[in-house]
Amino acid sequence: MCGIFCLLSLSPTHFEWDKTVYGHLKRRGPNSSRDLTVTNGNPCYQCIFSAHVLHMRGLLTAQPVQDDKGNVLVWNGEVFGGVTVIPEENDTAVVSQCLSSCSSSSEILSVLSSIQGPWGFVYYQRAGDYLWFGRDFFGRRSLLWKIDAEVLMLSSSAWQEVPAVGVYRIDLKAATVSGTMTFEVYPWAHAENDVPSSCIQTISESIPNSCTAVMNHSGLVLSSPVCPLNMSIPESLSETVIHPNSHLSFKDLEQLLASKEKNDEVNFLIDALSKAVRRRVLCLPFESQGSSPFINSRASVAILFSGGIDSMILAALADRHIPAHEPIDLLNVAFKLQEPKMQTESAKKQRKHKNKPTDSKTNEAGLRTSCPFDVPDRITGKAGLKELQDLNPERRWNFVEINVTQEELQKMRQERICHLVYPLDTVLDDSIGCAVWFAARGTGFIREGGEQSPFTSSAKVILTGIGADEQLAGYSRHRARFKTSGHEGLIQELAMELGRISSRNLGRDDRVIGDHGKEARFPYLDENVVSYLNSVPVWEKADLSLPRGVGEKLLLRLAAKQLGLGKSAVLPKRAMQFGSRIAKMENSHEKASDKCTRLLTG
Repeated sequence: MCGIFCLLSLSPTHFEWDKTVYGHLKRRGPNSSRDLTVTNGNPCYQCIFSAHVLHMRGLLTAQPVQDDKGNVLVWNGEVFGGVTVIPEENDTAVVSQCLSSCSSSSEILSVLSSIQGPWGFVYYQRAGDYLWFGRDFFGRRSLLWKIDAEVLMLSSSAWQEVPAVGVYRIDLKAATVSGTMTFEVYPWAHAENDVPSSCIQTISESIPNSCTAVMNHSGLVLSSPVCPLNMSIPESLSETVIHPNSHLSFKDLEQLLASKEKNDEVNFLIDALSKAVRRRVLCLPFESQGSSPFINSRASVAILFSGGIDSMILAALADRHIPAHEPIDLLNVAFKLQEPKMQTESAKKQRKHKNKPTDSKTNEAGLRTSCPFDVPDRITGKAGLKELQDLNPERRWNFVEINVTQEELQKMRQERICHLVYPLDTVLDDSIGCAVWFAARGTGFIREGGEQSPFTSSAKVILTGIGADEQLAGYSRHRARFKTSGHEGLIQELAMELGRISSRNLGRDDRVIGDHGKEARFPYLDENVVSYLNSVPVWEKADLSLPRGVGEKLLLRLAAKQLGLGKSAVLPKRAMQFGSRIAKMENSHEKASDKCTRLLTG
């Protein structure tokens, strides 16, 4: 992963770094920094490239990469398939070589279409004087732009997000003659005649009136890396009737697994997810505190961990592929519960009488909850840790308790996080952005033998479960849509989810996690996983006639059962902002979609 930057000026201008932007980029890439300027006097333009590398695989390759033809690449991505990268090679160098061999636009598109994995890039093609840039199909890597008159700036941080609808090309010769920039768009599509009609409109809303976005004149497209969503609707299944039994449990999953057909679907999903996790946890720089890799080894991989089904499955599958002597860090974030307000004596008596049969300091799992950081995700996280220890007692599972006070939240939000969440600006973006930032920092403590010790995760790779809810109907809005519009409405909702995931989630999460010099990886958004889930009829992935904790993400719950997990397989969905209790720290009357004044950067 890298922090990348490019400035294109259509006239000779003196450029000075914005220190805030430069600081964000250097934190993303702590292992190497370099700048490169390309100028051309006829026609007159200037390109300034800057890249800051987080070394992840092969030999450390400094960026920008300039080949012997004068082409320049800044690359923020990982190649997990489609283009061959052997363990000893660096993917930036391989991508540069592939692009260097291209002599036409269609060949460049062929290379980009074939790459499986997240990426954002800027590429200067000397022959023809072209500047290419864009993001992968899902927008898993952040790329933002700022356009002022004759200047275009592209960066991993700051400004407005580049729409992840395709890749863009600027004809630099034409731009210098006209004095304005025209963005030729090469969209993602399943076929040439399958280009979304809103593609150009989406881009036009993001650029000033002095610039133009047009579909490329050759009609070329990037081949979609995933198959189309299965839009079939069941003929015999009840549309919206909710199952009368609201207490389906772990045993019910066993009954649902009984049919061979269901078993096959579950095994296909496990296989696809297992391969996706394997690609994301192998060939990492090994970290060790001691002279022997088997003594005091430090984790290379961490998981954003709540003990819910998404993170539990990632942990169970990571356990299959990470060397047995290497720990796995489970990052569990909690925001301090506020002191309760003073109550009248009568209210206290009523509450005491109401709660008399239970111990207020314990929860249903028997864990004490008197600690101000015993938020729901901490409780389910500890229960999930126990399941993983039972699954593999030989593995060292570092359950990192990351505790955040209101004072530290307010301080770090203003100093760092608000700049990373931008341009997103809602209460929900504030809650999730802050929670993910503190979790990814990995600074907390672990418990050993009843004692707690300060601990900071060394892992450069952080697995996150984003994408599971969007594909498997995990959100409450999916259940509401199913109730009002049946399977047809649910399918439309799921199609919309993946279509907007780049602008709602992924750019933000990439910036927030990358700020620690760590890389976010998204196994549930692996191209092969998404293609498989897209091919499965919606009622096989989720059965929202069943109650919460079973019906949503049903196929994933069955996979959890197959993997040997326990009660975590039937935990209802709990959003991160509620499970970590960050939503309770500020104004509890806010709505998630409200503009968040706390994110104002001044």
